[in-house]
Amino acid sequence: MKIFDSHAHYDDELFSNDLDELVRELKENNVIGVINCGVNHDSCIAVVDLMRKYDIFYGAIGLHPEFSHTFYDKILDFFDKLIYSNKKIRAIGEIGLDYYWKENPPKEHQIKVFEYQMKFANDLNLPVIIHDRNAHNDTYEVVKKFKGLKGVLHCFSGSVELAKEYIKLGYYIGIGGVSTFKNSKKIIDVIENIDIHDILVETDAPYLAPEPFRGKRNRSDYLSYVIDKIADIKGLKREELSDILVNNTLTLFNIVLN
Repeated sequence: MKIFDSHAHYDDELFSNDLDELVRELKENNVIGVINCGVNHDSCIAVVDLMRKYDIFYGAIGLHPEFSHTFYDKILDFFDKLIYSNKKIRAIGEIGLDYYWKENPPKEHQIKVFEYQMKFANDLNLPVIIHDRNAHNDTYEVVKKFKGLKGVLHCFSGSVELAKEYIKLGYYIGIGGVSTFKNSKKIIDVIENIDIHDILVETDAPYLAPEPFRGKRNRSDYLSYVIDKIADIKGLKREELSDILVNNTLTLFNIVLN
């Protein structure tokens, strides 16, 4: 069974001491690719460094809503130069809205920076990786403005109806470790009611590890537990399902494996 992790953060300090060994183990456990997502200026530079060092890493660059206050006039030029010189950058992300944390920048500022980055992605014909926490209505209203742009709703937490609306717009639904939690009825309903060809699997590593590793450092090979959960819900063999999920990821991010 092959695994392609569509969303992770291996530049996080929780991986600083053993990443070489971990990448070796991931490969041994059939992880064939990882989209490593930037969240701020320095993180995006780290994403590029990881891509250059490890062949299984691909990149996404952008400003997470938590860091939208760091947006400056020339940052999109900086992103453009990174993309031009690094063909393994396959998306703009992690971008979006986060109204959960009170200390995050004001909603109006988050929306403005989100829209700037959506337009940037649209101009470059790159997909987007969208963060939406407690901001379902505003996130959807922004996404609707950019017809033809494609992407994925990272760690989707909305309703079945909202998932279907995003799918109509050409988006995938990101499913991760939360789907294995005992209180995960909402995301289980989504999995039950959308087509498997509209799903990507993701870790958000080092966060949101699935059962039985909940609360521990997440890693891409733990997606086998998420795939097992989805396979059980959909009544599919895990190998058949994993092939579909890998193909979904390659399709969205326009990746051709050697």
